[in-house]
Amino acid sequence: MGRILIVDDSPSQIEALRRVIQKMGHEIITAEDGQQGIEVAKRELPDLILMDVVMPNLNGFQATRQISKDAKTSHIPVVLVTTKDQETDKVWGMRQGAKAYVTKPVSEATLMQTINELMPR
Repeated sequence: MGRILIVDDSPSQIEALRRVIQKMGHEIITAEDGQQGIEVAKRELPDLILMDVVMPNLNGFQATRQISKDAKTSHIPVVLVTTKDQETDKVWGMRQGAKAYVTKPVSEATLMQTINELMPR
């Protein structure tokens, strides 16, 4: 199975996502903000990244843009997982390089489907 990086500043959100991902059999790596997410992505080269948007230091839009522009990490699909549910937020997130946009609270079925669609085989 694959390795998934969860980037979120909320321990409860990380735990909720972790439960679903573990059911799917994937390995989990975590980071607590956008800057740490970029560093972990470059070091660990996960198969997929689940990225919150509203975080301290570097937000998820900024981190996604850096990950998608860096030659070392640009192949990693980023899924924005956020409470920001406006269409403009979604459009902006996709322009930053995200491959999918999922709003919180995330349904388990939606998360599983999104991961399955984007996970490299």
